[in-house]
Amino acid sequence: MTRAEFAHTVGWIGTGRMGYALVERLLRAGVDVWVYNRTRSKAEPLAALGAKIVDSPADLASRDIVFTIVAGPQDVVDVTFGESGVLSRADSRPKVLVDSTTIDPDTSAELRARAQELGTALLAAPVSGNPKVVKSGKLTVVTSGPRDAYEMARPYLELFGRKVTYVGGADEARLVKICHNLMLGVVAQSMAEITILAEAAGVSRADFLEFLNESVMGSTFTRYKTPAYVNLDYTPTFTWHLLRKDFELGLDAGRKLDVPLPTAALVHSIIMEGIGLGYGDQDFAALLTRQARASGMEITPENREVSDGLEE
Repeated sequence: MTRAEFAHTVGWIGTGRMGYALVERLLRAGVDVWVYNRTRSKAEPLAALGAKIVDSPADLASRDIVFTIVAGPQDVVDVTFGESGVLSRADSRPKVLVDSTTIDPDTSAELRARAQELGTALLAAPVSGNPKVVKSGKLTVVTSGPRDAYEMARPYLELFGRKVTYVGGADEARLVKICHNLMLGVVAQSMAEITILAEAAGVSRADFLEFLNESVMGSTFTRYKTPAYVNLDYTPTFTWHLLRKDFELGLDAGRKLDVPLPTAALVHSIIMEGIGLGYGDQDFAALLTRQARASGMEITPENREVSDGLEE
């Protein structure tokens, strides 16, 4: 599609690492996008791709669809219903608000009800991936909310990456994303345990993970984390603190829905221990080093060139 073929104007709130990468995809596809970020300088490079940078969320009120991807629940409230929020103007409001922030279903339901009272439909649209996944075109999106709003936003969501999955008419997507992140942590911990077991027996991490990735047990995720596990690069893509937050949301959902989550509870305790040991601001791949130390081992980078499977 070209700019002329996209029928709606788009606003965007939040150009952190993920938000910036997603806006880039919209702009490169020719979408008409206006952008707000709390720190304006972080958004300004997008102007070279055709974005208009605005001074407040309220300046996006005339846009047909507005996307938000900010730090947490209170930030979503501030940029939507705050004094200068995108829904603060009585004379103009977007038809659809699409929020990709990871928040709990209860907060999402409250936001959706408040937005609906003002004539704006809210879609929950959490994403799975990071900026490199976005650039590779492999990002996935889970969405819920009014079906007509979803159909309106779908062409733009499909620009984000590989697949958009619609899961219901309310806030189901929030819980789906929380379930996703529970599995993220559980698989990362299991991957750390078996990799350290293989290394304790004298097998290099690179060789073990090459075998794993080519087997039926390999996955996009195991390939993606392989360079970090091999070379101990813990540059944050998703920190222990963020993983802890999502595990606590998941465990709370389990209690409310009477679903026992014993494996998730165990991994949550490991995450809590790791934060106490000082890993909190590192990437969650540092589960590997924590596992090594629990096994009485000191591991070092193997300095091997391995693929993360995310080539564009």
